[in-house]
Amino acid sequence: MGYGFLLSLLILVWIQLNGSVYCQSPTVVNVGALFTYDSVIGRAAKVAIEAAAADVNADPNILKGIKLKFIMQDTNCSVFMGSMEAFQLLERDVVAVIGPQSSSVAHMVSFIANGLQVPLISFAATDATLSALQFPFFLRTTLSDSYQMSAMSDLIHYYEWNEVISIFVDDDHGRNGITSLDAELAKRAAKTSHKLALPIGANASVISDLLEQSKLIGVRVYVVHVNPDSGLSIFSIAKHLQMMTNNYVWLATDWLSANLDSSSTINRKSLQTLQGVMGLRQHTPQSGQKAAFFSRWRDLRQKGLVDSGLNVYGLYAYDTVWTVAHAIDEVLKEQRNITFSFNKRLHDMKESKLQLENLKIFDGGKLLVSKLLKTNFTGLTGQVEFDSERNLIDGAYDVINIDRGSICRIGYWSLNSGLSVVPPEKLNREQQRKSRVNPKLKNASWSGGKKEKPRGWVVASNEKPLRVGVPNRVSFADFVTEDHDTHEIEGYCIDVFNAARKLVPYDIPYRFQVFGDGQSNPDYDELVRMVAEDVIDAAIGDITIVTNRTMIADFTQPYAANGLVIVVPVENTKSSAWVYLKPFTVEMWCVTGAFFLLIGVVIWILEHRINDDFRGSPRRQIITMFLFSFSTLFKTNQEDTVSTLGRMVMMVWLFLLMVVTSSYTASLTSILTVQQLSSPITGIDSLIASNQPIGYPGGSFVHSYLVDSLNIYKSRLVSLGNTDEYARALRRGPNDGGVAAIVDELPYVEEFLSKHREFGIAGHMFTKSGWGFAFKRGSPLAVDMSTAILRLSEDGGLQKINEKWFCRMGCITQRGQNSEPNQLHLVSFWGLFLLCAISTFTALLVFLLRMIRQFIQYKRKQRQLLAASSSDQSAPCSTGWSKVVYNFFDFIDEKEEAIKKIFKPSTNPQPPAS
Repeated sequence: MGYGFLLSLLILVWIQLNGSVYCQSPTVVNVGALFTYDSVIGRAAKVAIEAAAADVNADPNILKGIKLKFIMQDTNCSVFMGSMEAFQLLERDVVAVIGPQSSSVAHMVSFIANGLQVPLISFAATDATLSALQFPFFLRTTLSDSYQMSAMSDLIHYYEWNEVISIFVDDDHGRNGITSLDAELAKRAAKTSHKLALPIGANASVISDLLEQSKLIGVRVYVVHVNPDSGLSIFSIAKHLQMMTNNYVWLATDWLSANLDSSSTINRKSLQTLQGVMGLRQHTPQSGQKAAFFSRWRDLRQKGLVDSGLNVYGLYAYDTVWTVAHAIDEVLKEQRNITFSFNKRLHDMKESKLQLENLKIFDGGKLLVSKLLKTNFTGLTGQVEFDSERNLIDGAYDVINIDRGSICRIGYWSLNSGLSVVPPEKLNREQQRKSRVNPKLKNASWSGGKKEKPRGWVVASNEKPLRVGVPNRVSFADFVTEDHDTHEIEGYCIDVFNAARKLVPYDIPYRFQVFGDGQSNPDYDELVRMVAEDVIDAAIGDITIVTNRTMIADFTQPYAANGLVIVVPVENTKSSAWVYLKPFTVEMWCVTGAFFLLIGVVIWILEHRINDDFRGSPRRQIITMFLFSFSTLFKTNQEDTVSTLGRMVMMVWLFLLMVVTSSYTASLTSILTVQQLSSPITGIDSLIASNQPIGYPGGSFVHSYLVDSLNIYKSRLVSLGNTDEYARALRRGPNDGGVAAIVDELPYVEEFLSKHREFGIAGHMFTKSGWGFAFKRGSPLAVDMSTAILRLSEDGGLQKINEKWFCRMGCITQRGQNSEPNQLHLVSFWGLFLLCAISTFTALLVFLLRMIRQFIQYKRKQRQLLAASSSDQSAPCSTGWSKVVYNFFDFIDEKEEAIKKIFKPSTNPQPPAS
């Protein structure tokens, strides 16, 4: 660009609009063409331009006998040669230049075209930075890379890839195209993680080295944006490097379709090399005009006049000729002559070897540009019309996929509809809107012949395993630490990581890197910072998810609930007057008392008819009823059960009573020896209000939280390294160089309290967070590991790991002033109470059924005797239900012996005494 700038500056300085006028004959109009003859695009474009020129000159409806004369120049894919050829072309009084083919050449020649006011109409320069503001005489009859990179970004987003590696030639076309891709990916929360810039004319060794380096990155989605003439060599080298397997994704811009369409005979072996590659082709609607031109092209090939296939750039070149012809025709209708102006200063430079005096300014350049911008006709490529940016309207692409040696079209992309399986010209406005909301493509085939969509990245390989940092804890080693003898990393967190890793649907080679000196707990903030700075790939351990850490790294779903609690010393409670009530909860006391009453009532019912101990005056019976079951507690009851049902109920009741009383005794003994909180600190508020020293675990986030969030002075905080220091500091207290309380995370506190019963938790947990694994920002592994942790939680795997490490001697429960240790809950005895209730009500039901049967027999016997002794043969009068119920309770109240006498044959049944 430095040479181009100097050359353009030279032209702009010398070109002035105050020269003499030169008039071209209206019978012939010169039009230039700049492209590279021996190239994929140039071979098709040359034939297409010649065919279009012949068609224009043979059409009597345009230009009215004026002939277009095309002057072609070969740029040889060189900015320098292209500029020189442009000068030579402009010396020949051309009114417009078709081309150039290269974006780099277009940048240079556009400066010259601006100075001489000659329109430049390119059919192949796709660089989006060729702007109408900078180059007012430049127009594009092909699609801009801004469209193509939007299509490529939509394609990447459709397959849910977040990172890509771009491969491009380091020139204006390559750099600016990838810059457009970066901008489009950013709109969809994706990015280019690495750029492989190929030098112009890079050999196989350079390409191989760059591809080999990219294998270490981990991203496996490649976007190749190069020129059509040398791009295929990249895939050949990639295949040699084992990079065309099912772990890789290869996406190509429209250079690939141009190359394949231009091949005179497609090499099947080459297509097999390209298996699974996906690319874009500029979309041209099907039409009779297009089909006729393809037929004409085949005829030319059969005659040996064409040695190249027809690609889409050939179609654009053909339409460009017609675009220029229509515009020139409109200009000639408005002004009959075509005039050029000599520049006086350039004309005076006859001594210069550059022969700048031959350059002339096209007086009708601005008018011709205005006519070009009004172009509106249907060509081989569809509707030819320009937008405000002087690009073709309604850009669209075919999405192609190489599968088993053939080129398959799996969908379309357009600016209006996005990705769709329906051609954009067949979609109405409503369908276009729905297509953009719900993009769709046909099933694609990928590298290696797989039909499943590749992940597009690998976490690690055997050559470069995942670098996993683990803290080397000194205290609470059960969570994570390094074994000093075997140097193996073990602990609760490591087991969770390994279990989750097995649920991830791919292999994760990894190696642990120990973080910490083994003398004190490491700084966890520094460990997470190492992940953010790419020193390690992940951090595994008891890492609390807090705000400042989530700003620099991605965390998994929490695998352990967590929060801060306060640990304080406890004191003895023997002096409590009501300590005997503490072994049972309120519910337990209520249910136990209810059963005492229930058993007393049921035993009285069962024994009343046959046991004299349960008979007597109403007052005596009530006292017996309510005191009987309580007396069984102390084995002082005077009454014995006689009935079988009563003994059965008593057997179950005594068993229940034995279990409950022994449990009560054990719990009361424990409570009388256990400790309760002795510190004046009862919660977070009293902790903040006091001026006493506070202990915290070294290396933890607790220090910053206490200082920054709770505004506690740093001078009050004492760093403690392990559980022994915890216990010593609390025992010494604030007046003897210790601390009044310790603030730490709940899992650590629970393990500490399981071994030190003289301490307890004051108040409630005052923060809520969790432990998670840290990964680099944007790492897909964080998402997959989160999914695996959720599965572990749902199927009970996390609970099993927790029990393995922390329930070897019984799981620890939170203890504090609001929850009594060793207190007995109803849930522990509900099975026994249920058994006792079932046996009691079963005995009562059997008793009632037997009484009902005896009462029915008694009433029947009574009626028989009354009927036999009475002279009146009429049926006895029926009595009401209330009388029956009354008689039934009188019957039950009778002694068993009296009832048996009633049923003796010689005895006349008498009604029970009232």
